[in-house]
Amino acid sequence: MHVKKIRLLPLRLLLKKKAPVPKIIKEFDFVLNDYQVVKDTIKSGDSFGAIMDAHGVTRSQVFEISNKVKDSFNVAKIAVGKPYTILKSKDSIAEVKAFIYQKNKVNYAVVHVTDSIYASNKKKNVITKKRSITGVIDSSLSQTIEHENVSPYLTHILSSIYQWSIDFFKIQKGDRFKVIFTEQFLEDGTYVGINDVEAAIFEHNKTPFYAFQYEVKESKKQEVSYYDDQAKSLQSFFLKAPLQFSRISSRYSRRRFHPVQKRWKSHKGTDYAAPHGTPIWSTANGTVVKAGYTSGNGKYVKVKHNNKYSTQYLHMSKILVKKGQYVKQGDVIGRVGSTGLATGPHVCYRFWVNGKQVDPYRQKLPSSKNIEEKHKEAYFKYIKPIKKAIDSIPYKSVNNTQTYENTTISKSNANSSLESITSTLQ
Repeated sequence: MHVKKIRLLPLRLLLKKKAPVPKIIKEFDFVLNDYQVVKDTIKSGDSFGAIMDAHGVTRSQVFEISNKVKDSFNVAKIAVGKPYTILKSKDSIAEVKAFIYQKNKVNYAVVHVTDSIYASNKKKNVITKKRSITGVIDSSLSQTIEHENVSPYLTHILSSIYQWSIDFFKIQKGDRFKVIFTEQFLEDGTYVGINDVEAAIFEHNKTPFYAFQYEVKESKKQEVSYYDDQAKSLQSFFLKAPLQFSRISSRYSRRRFHPVQKRWKSHKGTDYAAPHGTPIWSTANGTVVKAGYTSGNGKYVKVKHNNKYSTQYLHMSKILVKKGQYVKQGDVIGRVGSTGLATGPHVCYRFWVNGKQVDPYRQKLPSSKNIEEKHKEAYFKYIKPIKKAIDSIPYKSVNNTQTYENTTISKSNANSSLESITSTLQ
């Protein structure tokens, strides 16, 4: 009988490890392993054409690409400092297959450079987490927020929410706040920014000011705003100040020694000292009735809000509106300067009631629309658990850190407002 010999493999071959399987790398909905990948940043002097030319795309092809994608992506508007990725074939030709432009951390555009040329605007998936913090004012709101290791954008949001009800030029050491807000992250853990403030309490002069974000749903329009625990709007007809984060250098007075003219005279305005070029905004909706220059006022703008109220903004370095133009509350109408009779950069804010100049801080000014009776029941039902949650958060003491762990709320594509937020943070 024939016995078949079995050949045994050497032990070293049996013990030889298998080659590791390459890790699949996915980004921008592409498997990057399938391409030659070039990552870079738009530099000064770069253009879409020059970048494509450096990677073998001819001028005629660039012209064709630019024309075909112009309705979805304007190649002329690529900005210095923005990252981009080029995907090329892995063969010897190394043909460009796609150009990916990152507008911000979430939003990006893909220009497909193949037989079918087209562009698509996309968003990365984000994870939303809820967070709550408390803080005690030591010197300023911005510094307190910074000490809590939170994005400075939260300072901007809180000041915007409370700008009608709290004078941030008068906040005192010991004032305190609690905030419930959401932050967003990419799937790889990259921080995107603050998405929203759900609720807040700002205790100023031992008086708590509640703020709850709420959407009033009506048949024709939906309004998202902030209201207090009594369903009253936090928004007012007028902002408290015509600019952000400055200091009052001189108040309305019937007798003040003029620093330029060196004589005693009335000062019928409030001076806000601020760095040259600081944006000045209209404190209410209205129409620009004057925009010009005088030797005393320097460059100035006057806005008529209705038949009763008008405001004026003096000593601008630059006027950004024209006579007859309609402006909304918060619109930037100029920039801080020292034109006219001024010793340094500031804006002199003047206020008229029925044609008479008055001190705006002594006026009882009209408020915005409160929640109507027919919507109050739904409002109170909505804020009840949120109010309970924020009330249960203990205020931190000056020497105590009181923060809470993040809680994942949802995983989804970024919403439409996220692009403006992330652009601001960058």
